[in-house]
Amino acid sequence: MATHAEGTKSGSHRGGGVTPAPLRDPDTVMRLPRLGAMHPSRLSFLRNLIRRMGREQWRIGCPRFDVGTDECGEAVYTVDTPQGRYSFVVFAQLIPEAARTDRVIAERWDYTFALTEGEPDAAHMARLRANVPRQEAGRVTSRELVLARGNKSVRLFDHMVAQLAAGRQPAIAEVTEVGYLMRTTAVYGNGKFGLADYARLRDGTPFHRPFAAQMLAVYLARLFSLDLVDHLAWRHGGSAATRLSAPLRRAVGVGNATGLGMAPFIVSHPELMHAWVNARETAIARVKGVPRAQRPRVRHFRALLERAIAHADQWWTADAAQHAAICALRRELREIAGSLFPARGADPLAGAYPWRAFAERVMRGGFSLETQELMHSLILEPYPDLADDLADTMAADETARVHAAEPLRAVIARIESGYAWALRIDPDDPAEAHYFWYRAVEKEEPRLGTRHGDPGAAREMPIGVGHAVARLHRELAALSAAELARPVGEFLMHRPEHRALIARIQTLSAKPYAEVRDNLLHRDMRPVDLLRFKLAFFGAVRFDPKSDRWTRITLFSGAPLPADFADPRIDCDDSFAPTWPATP
Repeated sequence: MATHAEGTKSGSHRGGGVTPAPLRDPDTVMRLPRLGAMHPSRLSFLRNLIRRMGREQWRIGCPRFDVGTDECGEAVYTVDTPQGRYSFVVFAQLIPEAARTDRVIAERWDYTFALTEGEPDAAHMARLRANVPRQEAGRVTSRELVLARGNKSVRLFDHMVAQLAAGRQPAIAEVTEVGYLMRTTAVYGNGKFGLADYARLRDGTPFHRPFAAQMLAVYLARLFSLDLVDHLAWRHGGSAATRLSAPLRRAVGVGNATGLGMAPFIVSHPELMHAWVNARETAIARVKGVPRAQRPRVRHFRALLERAIAHADQWWTADAAQHAAICALRRELREIAGSLFPARGADPLAGAYPWRAFAERVMRGGFSLETQELMHSLILEPYPDLADDLADTMAADETARVHAAEPLRAVIARIESGYAWALRIDPDDPAEAHYFWYRAVEKEEPRLGTRHGDPGAAREMPIGVGHAVARLHRELAALSAAELARPVGEFLMHRPEHRALIARIQTLSAKPYAEVRDNLLHRDMRPVDLLRFKLAFFGAVRFDPKSDRWTRITLFSGAPLPADFADPRIDCDDSFAPTWPATP
């Protein structure tokens, strides 16, 4: 099948006698419950960025940090890369608690940021100062790559400042309950609001991989939050103050609150989704094709499995469904560890094609989706030589085209081959069209409405691809043989409303991981599954759903500090399943 051919082609150059296994069936991978159990991997965007920062020895400086005890002021960080210098500009203010919200409709934030080319002079700083704190209401230019904002996590932030000012490290229990000092509430790039288009970043910059510039901005926002608590502790405590310990600095991440606004991106960029998932699945297939597991690789896997158990033990959420999933994950990881590394008996990883046998056992052994997907991410960790190069395949040319000369019967064949999952949808069943997606008038924020109950259906977005394909197939199947022999172009002259959908079907026929293979309008659909899918590719951990429509997560927990990139004793690419230090 096509997926096997793709896996073989992409992995055929690998050494060591590796013949990649077939890629997993998209009908398995692209279902909502599994997407909602995804975990980050070596190919997550923040990991890709960190590896590049370490490999190229990026240097991060802070020529300006002018924030007073009132928590207001400015800071500038510089990032020197082989492709040039970039600057991260921060504007800080202390806002009232009532104004502090994670919603996109907020108008004031504790911190606003811009990632810009070069180092800003006085005139450039004046322009940024006048516009960046206003975010969407301001004006930026193509010299700026990213516009972002965030709010502090007040309780942990204040606790840390007070403890450090008194010369003590913060209490581990306080740190682990939250995990971050700041939450970003929006990180914009790729041409939005006048920022540099992605096309400008593809050549001659270090940001040609998807979301690399945005990930750098988040990394630097985390750095600013860590520097800020040290700075304020010194301003309050003077000579009695101490700095946050290096282990805690590495463990603390940056938070993010993500809602429905992220979900339509997945449907609007199907070729990009295929590129992301295909890269991960190809890496998994390569590792499954390893004929024998060398002992150093097994030791690495075992150490990370033990860390994954500790990570799961430290993962907390108040959401009942996610809490139950975490509890199952904890039990199952211990069961896997006990069976793979028994005190006595045969070593299950000593046989032929051990990772393929292990993955098949996990998939078929009654383990939860959480455990299955964590294990598929984990088997990649000992094999950077089989995975990391695929980071360069995760961009996509996203131009959908109509093949006007193709006969209509070929469109039916494409649907029945590539969209069989959509044909299980009954367009006449109200449960299958229970929801509709639309953009609110205010800030064009994506929202989800209940059909026949909520206003906004006149502004419906084309998110229900499966439902639309089922309706199109019904219409085409009712045509005569003579009508089905007509070219697509002639049909669209009379039915132009189908143009975008037919172009999508034709374009994606060779991209099996492009579509979420579930009805996104169904009554039982959980939008949070879509959010987790995308966030896992960003590199998010500690998913903490606040409803089925938004979640909080942590990014860059366990990531290296700027000084670590120049320290040969530190493995900067060792942040899988991050855990908290035992003591401050």
